[in-house]
Amino acid sequence: MARDFQAPGRSAVYATRGMVACSHPLAAAAALAVLQGGGNAVDAAITASAVLTLAEPHMTSAGGDCFAIVALPDGSRYGLNGSGRSAAALTPDYVRAQGLSEIDEDHGTSVTAPGAVAAWSQLLERFGSIGLDRALAPAIDLAESGVPVAPRVARDWAGEVGRLVRDPGGRRHYLTAAGDAPAVGDVVRFPALARTYRRIAEAGRDGFYTGAVAEDICAAVARRGGCLTPDDLAATEATWVDPMLSPYRGLSVGELPPNGQGITALILIGILERLGLAGLDPLGAQRLHLEIEAARLAYACRDRFVSDPATADLPAAALIEPAFLDRLAARIDPRRRMVETGPIDPREKTDTVYLCIVDADGMAVSFINSVFDYFGSAIVAPDSGVVLQNRGSGFVLTPGHPNEVGPRKRPLHTLIPGLLVENGLTRGVFGVMGGQYQACGHAHLVSNLIDYGMDPQAAIDLPRAFFEGDATVLETGVAEATAAELVALGHQVRRADSPLGGGQAILIDRRRGVLIAGSDPRKDGCAIGL
Repeated sequence: MARDFQAPGRSAVYATRGMVACSHPLAAAAALAVLQGGGNAVDAAITASAVLTLAEPHMTSAGGDCFAIVALPDGSRYGLNGSGRSAAALTPDYVRAQGLSEIDEDHGTSVTAPGAVAAWSQLLERFGSIGLDRALAPAIDLAESGVPVAPRVARDWAGEVGRLVRDPGGRRHYLTAAGDAPAVGDVVRFPALARTYRRIAEAGRDGFYTGAVAEDICAAVARRGGCLTPDDLAATEATWVDPMLSPYRGLSVGELPPNGQGITALILIGILERLGLAGLDPLGAQRLHLEIEAARLAYACRDRFVSDPATADLPAAALIEPAFLDRLAARIDPRRRMVETGPIDPREKTDTVYLCIVDADGMAVSFINSVFDYFGSAIVAPDSGVVLQNRGSGFVLTPGHPNEVGPRKRPLHTLIPGLLVENGLTRGVFGVMGGQYQACGHAHLVSNLIDYGMDPQAAIDLPRAFFEGDATVLETGVAEATAAELVALGHQVRRADSPLGGGQAILIDRRRGVLIAGSDPRKDGCAIGL
C-alpha cells in the first residue's frame, strides 16, 4: 500500500547495517549506540530494556518479567522464558486466608518473583558480547541525570496516582513532593534505581536476587500481605525454550510456548488463515468481525488450557492441530456474531514494553519486558526503588484448573515476542504491547503485513479492534459506517477509552539487503537504523 504523504503519519524506516524499533527515543538511541560501538543485538536489547525502566517506569521494571526470541543468521532460533514463579508459600488457602476471593492486582499475593534480571543475565551470558556492567551503564547515567517525561508516559502516569499514593515506595519514588504525577517535560531522577543498577553491574544477578535488594523487595511485599521470601528470589532463573511455529500463507509465525499466551496468537492466525482475509477491506466490518470472532475462540482456549506447562491438561501443540483449527473456524458465521463460544476442547472426537533489534550480522532479537498493569502491583521496594509486577493476578482460584494458584508456579502470562520465518530464515521480528490484547494484536499485525502487503509502519498504524466481555471495542480510527455494520452483525460496539496497545516491527529484505521498520504512534517511540 502506498502512503498518502498529505495525510498524518510517518514512513517506515529503511537501513542496511542495523535497526532498532523501540517505544521510547532515549532507549532507541541507547541501543543504537551499542550497535555503533560494536555490540550485537542482544547487548543492545538489554541496554534498551534497562533504559525503558526509567523512560516508561509504569510499563516495565527490573521488578518485572522478560521474554525473548533470539534468531541467528543461520536460521536457528532460541526462546527465553524469563517469567518468575510464585512464592513457595503461596497456596489457594493462603490467598483465601487474606480475605480474597481472587488475587487482587494491588495485593502482595499478586507479586511473583521478578524474572527480568535473570533473563537479562542469561541472554548476555549466552549471546552477548558485553557484560551487565556495560549494558546497564546508559540506564545508570540517565537515572542519575534525569529523564524528561514523554507525552504518552505523562498521560498514563497521571491515572495511577491513586494507586501509588497508597504505597510508601510509590509515593517516595514515583510521585512529586506534592503527591502528583510528573507533567510532560518534567525531568525525573531515579537515584535509588541508579544504586540498584550499580549493584547489579558490580555483582551480576546476585546483586539483585540476594542481599539488600532482595530483602527490600520481600519486606515491601510482606507489608501488603504477600509471602515472597529471599529464598524465592535466590531460586529465580529464566528457562530456555524452543519457539513454536505455525504456518500463515507461505510464512511461519513464531511464538514462545506457554505459560505465555503466544499459543493464543497461533490459534488465532490458524483460524484466520482458514477464513481468508486477503480479499476483504482491511478496515471493513467483515474483516473486523471475523478477526474478533476468531479472537473470542482463541482466548477461550487460552483461558481454559494455558498455564505453567508442569500443570497443563494437554500439550500446547494440541491447540494448533489442523483438525482442531478446522473445527474452530467452522464455528464462525460470517453473517452473525456468536452468542456463546461454547465448550472448547481439542480432545473432542478427534501495559508493557516491546522492542526489536537486528544487527549488522543479521542477529535478530524480539524482546518484551513488563510489570503487567501500569506500575504493576503499585508496590515499590522503598530502598531500591524497584516497581514490582503483579503477574500473580493471572492465577485463578478455581480448584483443579491448570492455572490454579500454587507454590513456585508460573501464571498465565500475556507477554509474547513474535517472529516471522520464511524458507527457514528470519523474515522479521515484531511485537504488540497491550496486556490481554497482545495475541489479537499479533494476528492483526501479521495479517496486515501478509494479507494486505503493508510495510511495518502502515501495518502498525492501522486502527484496531478487540473484545472486552460482550463488547466489541473500536479505536477512533475505525469509521462510523463500519461500526454500524458491526452492530448489524450482532456486535455491541463501543469506542476504546485508550489506544489498543503499541507495537514495533522490523522486516528483513534479504534480496535487497535492507531492514524495514516501524514503531507505534500510540506510544512515544521510534525506529532508527544505521
